[in-house]
Amino acid sequence: MDNFFVLVVDDDKEIRDVIEIYLKNEGVTVLKAKDGMEALEIINEHPIHLIIMDLMMPRLDGIAATYKIREKKNIPILILSAKSEDSDKILGLHMGADDYVTKPFNPMELVARVKSQLRRYVTLGTYEGIKKVIDLRGLILDKAGKEVAVHGEPVKLTPIEYKIVELLMTNAGRVFSINEIYERVWKEPGYNAENTVAVHIRKIREKIEIDPKNPTYLKVVWGIGYKMEK
Repeated sequence: MDNFFVLVVDDDKEIRDVIEIYLKNEGVTVLKAKDGMEALEIINEHPIHLIIMDLMMPRLDGIAATYKIREKKNIPILILSAKSEDSDKILGLHMGADDYVTKPFNPMELVARVKSQLRRYVTLGTYEGIKKVIDLRGLILDKAGKEVAVHGEPVKLTPIEYKIVELLMTNAGRVFSINEIYERVWKEPGYNAENTVAVHIRKIREKIEIDPKNPTYLKVVWGIGYKMEK
């Protein structure tokens, strides 16, 4: 489930963190919000492919948040509800939610539901999809062939370099922290990853940039991380 972004909305930090652990093990990028208001802000700022939505939250509850999201977006929404909230759960489904899981939940069941909703989202064509060929001002990424070219000239990348380029180009404009890059590419916790990631970024720039010291594609955002300029 690489390249998918799931937003977990729950006022219980422990629940948010548990869900994040299980989904990150599946290659999903997890964003978290503690209420509906924060969720709406995140949706406006980041690409989101699925939302896991608690019902009972302060400021803006799950029902109201689902209603507002459905006014503009067709993102799959999976409701988390306690057994005492059955009527709210049904209302949530009427408001446009796609599925529900009852608390307390089995994390593996939740992961299976998430996978099922993402598959349907892609298969039914409501998801714009992850493009097989991405063109950023002459920098070309061919996912099917696992190839990169600059203005028609093939670029030889190592497997790790290719994965970094693929991650950044697929999410062009989004800033990834060093830890995020390391965890997504190496599939390991990003402890003390600065030097490792920096070395690979430097090598990538030497291969794709006309002037590696003044890059036009792979940009650093000081104090935050790296992004591929749109």
